[in-house]
Amino acid sequence: MTSTAQNSTVRKPVRKLPKWATSFGVQIIAALIVGLILGLIAKSIGTGPKAAPNGLDTTLTTIGSSYVSLLQAAVVPLIFTAVVSSIANLSQVANAARLAWNTLLWFAITALIAVSIGIGLGLLFKPGAGTDKTAPASYTGKTGDWWSFLTGLFPKNFLGLGANSTVAQGAVTTSISFNVLQILVIAIVVGVAALKVGKAAEPFLKLNASALAVIQKLLWWVIRVAPIGTVGLIGHAVSTYGWDTIGSLGKFTVAIYAGLVLVLFVVYPILIRSHGLSIRAYFSGVWPAVQLGFVSRSSIGTLPLTQRVTERNLGVPRGYASFAVPLGATTKMDGCAAIYPAVAAIFVAQFFGIHLDLTQYLLIVLVSVLGSAATAGTTGAVVMLTLTLSTLGLPLAGVGLLLAIDPIMDMGRTAVNVAGQALVPTIVAKRQGILDLALYNAPRNGDPFADDTPAEDAAAVAGAADAADATSARDGELTRV
Repeated sequence: MTSTAQNSTVRKPVRKLPKWATSFGVQIIAALIVGLILGLIAKSIGTGPKAAPNGLDTTLTTIGSSYVSLLQAAVVPLIFTAVVSSIANLSQVANAARLAWNTLLWFAITALIAVSIGIGLGLLFKPGAGTDKTAPASYTGKTGDWWSFLTGLFPKNFLGLGANSTVAQGAVTTSISFNVLQILVIAIVVGVAALKVGKAAEPFLKLNASALAVIQKLLWWVIRVAPIGTVGLIGHAVSTYGWDTIGSLGKFTVAIYAGLVLVLFVVYPILIRSHGLSIRAYFSGVWPAVQLGFVSRSSIGTLPLTQRVTERNLGVPRGYASFAVPLGATTKMDGCAAIYPAVAAIFVAQFFGIHLDLTQYLLIVLVSVLGSAATAGTTGAVVMLTLTLSTLGLPLAGVGLLLAIDPIMDMGRTAVNVAGQALVPTIVAKRQGILDLALYNAPRNGDPFADDTPAEDAAAVAGAADAADATSARDGELTRV
């Protein structure tokens, strides 16, 4: 009797899901498949009375838009605190000026390569040729300038916020918008000012670092539900745009994705190998961030994961990574600011039968290398495309031609953006002899969402004053993705 009672109290082993089933990458891939299927079903159902969307399409749209809204809600505080902390942390790194210069230089080098590929593919595929369309009557052929772009750098208030009110049926609705580029400028100025102030600014820098840690933790919670958001985003894109729209702009779509594939799987591996690093280790390390960038369409929303894999998987020192990755998330856009505007500008010119000369091709290169900050790390590249078309003097009506498939384009663009934002710090760290090669080549057998170690939490709270010491203290404690 006693033996039976004892046996009944023995707990049966709990069956756990296989490790592959709990992998973030597998969850994202599964969500992509589910979203694709649901999107096709929603498109086959069609619209309801008065062209109203069906219930499934409405549900997918709500899920996807809600997830993107959660990511965008963190944009303003994340950019400000991340950039201020990155500038403060860089001051604690040896050869900070050299690291900053090399980072910007490699940003420009990789952007130059990407835009050159974009121009080449645009000329090869001729995506807009043969339409027999003419330029709109409003088109004057004048070459635009950078004046509006430059004046847009100056914020009208401290947070770079704007308000727009509309009156409809006697009710006033006010929406708040923000200019990410202005926020970036504000954060850089505040960060530099804090360094110039010196010791008196240490409490501010510690408060900023603490705020950044809290914001990143909140964003981690949002990122954990990325598979659910993926179902809505992919399902809505397929249901809304389907294959018909892609087919009508098929050459353009193929040209863009051909460029993205060349940059991600040819150019980046060549750069990695030329620096004596393992291509396989790079892709296995950066892939979680690339996947999230693909579905979220936001470099800023992916920033915490990009920085984490750059440090934990690729072996870039935290003091340097905390400068380079946030800066890259706002200015390093090989997909949105190099390949896409190059092919899109050629498409618009060919679509309206406008001839581009050598000077205008050189302007495409200049805009792509120097103007990528205009994309500002949020979803979409409409600002960069508008800047490119206006600089070349092409009809801005061309923007509307490409908006229909922009979400589909943006997924691939953002994935390449994120990969490049991790690549450049890795290359610069290797060239400067500060890359942890043991960490770079270590097997990937951990959880990208594992909580920070106590040493990492201490570094986040302590801020710039002791970031370097905290980095060295935690080198042996990092968990692997």
